[in-house]
Amino acid sequence: MTEQQSVPSGGAWPAVRPEVVAEVVAGLSARLQKRLDGAAAKLAERPVRRDGDEWRIEVDEETSLVLHAPGGVVRGQADVRCGCLLAPACVHRAAAVTVCRIADADTEPGPDTEPEPASESGPEPASEPGSESGTEPDPVGGTPGGPRTAPDAAPDDASGGSLTAAEQAAVHHLHRAAAVVLAAGVGGAGAVLQAELLRAAHRARLNGFHRPAAAAVAVVSRLRAARSGEPDHRLALLVAGLRELLDLTTTLTTTLTTALSPTLPPTVATALTRARTAAPGTGHGDLAALRGTARQVYREAGGLRLYGLFAEPVLTATHAGVLTWAVDATGVLSTVAEVMPHADPTTAAPQAVGAGNRAVRLGDALLSHREFSRAGLAVQGATRSANGRLGAGSSVRAVRAGGVAWTADPVAGLWTEPPAVQVERALAAAALPYEGRPAGSDLLFLDVTLLGASPYGSGGVPELLADCGGLVVALRAAHDHPGLAFRGNLALLATAPGLRLRVIGRLERAEHPELRLLAVGTPPAGPEPGEPALALPADRAARVNLGLERLQTADLTLGAASSTSAPVEVPSSAAGPVGPAAPGHLLARRVEQAVTGGRQGLALGAGAADTGRSALRTAGLATGAALLDALRAAAADQPRDVFGRVVADDHAAFTSAWLAAACYGEELASALCASGWQGQDPVKAGS
Repeated sequence: MTEQQSVPSGGAWPAVRPEVVAEVVAGLSARLQKRLDGAAAKLAERPVRRDGDEWRIEVDEETSLVLHAPGGVVRGQADVRCGCLLAPACVHRAAAVTVCRIADADTEPGPDTEPEPASESGPEPASEPGSESGTEPDPVGGTPGGPRTAPDAAPDDASGGSLTAAEQAAVHHLHRAAAVVLAAGVGGAGAVLQAELLRAAHRARLNGFHRPAAAAVAVVSRLRAARSGEPDHRLALLVAGLRELLDLTTTLTTTLTTALSPTLPPTVATALTRARTAAPGTGHGDLAALRGTARQVYREAGGLRLYGLFAEPVLTATHAGVLTWAVDATGVLSTVAEVMPHADPTTAAPQAVGAGNRAVRLGDALLSHREFSRAGLAVQGATRSANGRLGAGSSVRAVRAGGVAWTADPVAGLWTEPPAVQVERALAAAALPYEGRPAGSDLLFLDVTLLGASPYGSGGVPELLADCGGLVVALRAAHDHPGLAFRGNLALLATAPGLRLRVIGRLERAEHPELRLLAVGTPPAGPEPGEPALALPADRAARVNLGLERLQTADLTLGAASSTSAPVEVPSSAAGPVGPAAPGHLLARRVEQAVTGGRQGLALGAGAADTGRSALRTAGLATGAALLDALRAAAADQPRDVFGRVVADDHAAFTSAWLAAACYGEELASALCASGWQGQDPVKAGS
């Protein structure tokens, strides 16, 4: 007998496969489709009872709705049953699949799935590139001293050099559906438009376009988060998702010049060409890379001697756990994850912290993730994915081995790469799909000296500043959740100006150097007399996982000059260039406004666009000004009938103009970030 439990509405609903949403919504009449958004909002407030694999919702006193979800995932239309007279073509079934979160393409992730680490920036994983089986050759693709990468995967044999008629139709369908969502904006892209995008995504997946299909599903998930006001919603992620989806479908369907609107100036098309080809390896022009693959594929890596590096919490809207990083003898980074779904957001942070004490799922290793972050493993029969994730198959054998300090080889080599080179590597990797990025390509390994807390951080919030080879770097928490240790640890570190540290962090793309801090340790040279220093217990191995472990006052030995209250005054020699910031945000705001307000909302903001154009031209960003003009013109240029009413079109010109502006803004932001780490004037860098 299964245990029956009542759970609160909201996060209590199961997941649903994308094609199920599309099929159920398509079965509604036009009249019921107009009522779908309101019905979904009402149904979301109803209590949910779970009995084993069935979720039951009482729609009213006479009608109940049952969702059959083995493993927490609704997998077919027949799994959504309603007791009303209109079923199965009733609005209740469609409302239910609208409320449910979207499941992964194949199955809902299990313990070995690795969602994106607990960072508040950057796109989420959307696709799974495969890799070629074989033994582990010498690492390639790295720079001396930096994290080295495994060889690229071989292209999929199934990817031909051109598209069939069915494939072209599927990609065109996906492109049109995405364009309609963009033109409607967050407010107008309701359940019906979302379902159509999911239908197009399913059609694309059936034709082998896994990467665009996954991008479309991610857009729908982020769109739902935006419409419902979920705490983890980030507009930047939704913009990035739409940009990736439209860029992929545009590249697959047409050449660049024919895809863009004829109304765009030639300089705009040229700028977008540069933006889309600036980062090598992004897959543009490579049909296999544009298609993506359905599943994560592991290649044989043979015997590995792994040295633990650090561990970080993983915290998403649906999953929580820990991700542990290790480096092998040749400098290649790898990861081992312990991530599980969570039903209640209030338990997510404790679950992530507690996962650090769980055993590493790799062979017969008898150590926890916290222990592995300071110890080592000897692995036989290892397998590794393209992004460095270690497989835990039955043939893998692993035993505990000794670790090494961050100041000893092979780990110490990660800190020998100049910071500016590390930033270039991280920015280049950001252009790749998440699962296709080499492991650790977004991490920076720096030696810094803490300057103290500045009261004038981003948004007026105090931030911890550090000197890194003459550059002032803002150190930020990798995640702001109060249940994680990041914020408390940074607050304590801010009381020790002059403290020298060896740190690991994730690059935060900004005009001035910023780093999301993940772990800290002692530097190679000991402190000078009177300087503050870390005084960690021996079992910490001179390092701290900032998201999982809390520093105590006793862990710091404050120097004579340390102050616990006075804000730091940044030395002018280390402050970098002082001058006007490049006004790239003016273009970015219009790109974001198009996503939130749709085409109509952007057309109403002509005055703001004129002001932004002038500022961009004054700053020397003539291409940005031309893109802003083209975007505003395309938004306002809508066909009308003889009565002056707007007539629906395919939004092709508007979509092309928006994509051009979004891609240009992306490359501009990366260029400004790189120049900030090189100490250059941001205005000159963006010109």
